[in-house]
Amino acid sequence: MIAIIDYGMGNLFSLSSSLKSLGYEVEITADPDRLRAADKLFLPGVGAFRDAQERLFSTGLADVIRELAAEGKPLMGICLGMQLLFDKSYEYGEYEGLGLIPGNVVPMEGSIAPELKIPQIGWNALHFTGLEHPAFAGTKEGEFVYFVHSYYATDCDPYVVATTEYSKELTAAVAKDNVCGCQFHPEKSGEVGLHLLDAFCKQ
Repeated sequence: MIAIIDYGMGNLFSLSSSLKSLGYEVEITADPDRLRAADKLFLPGVGAFRDAQERLFSTGLADVIRELAAEGKPLMGICLGMQLLFDKSYEYGEYEGLGLIPGNVVPMEGSIAPELKIPQIGWNALHFTGLEHPAFAGTKEGEFVYFVHSYYATDCDPYVVATTEYSKELTAAVAKDNVCGCQFHPEKSGEVGLHLLDAFCKQ
């Protein structure tokens, strides 16, 4: 069973539909026992880091996610869910993340060319760093995926699987042991995204 962690801030339906189309049994849940019973975990997310962090920590889900990640259960964070994997975010303040991957989340504003729009919305190419992870096996250099974000991960070079170019290199995917993350939305990235989700679930 594949569990999608439900803390009230995710594109749960589109992710669930994509996984079901691949033939997987999917459960959207906030129940710690169901999360413990799952084979793989997804942490999606849209919206503000502060709101998401508050919900995870106030409900105790943060502790459950950390516990299961420490036990070796495969976990993928998507978009804001990826950003939550890091140590801190500086989105309208300074907020603690889950600390599963070393790094910080910072604003794109002031870091990219001023003529470019923020958030970055749309299709952009992946450029792989050479760091291997089963979830990204078979995803090819230069394939396009769908992004929507105004913040990006930094100070995480040893864990960067792929970058994307938006006037500068931005972190697109990260991995550390059984934990990985996509800044882009694989569930909105067509066949490339479906292949990636399938590879993660099969690892």
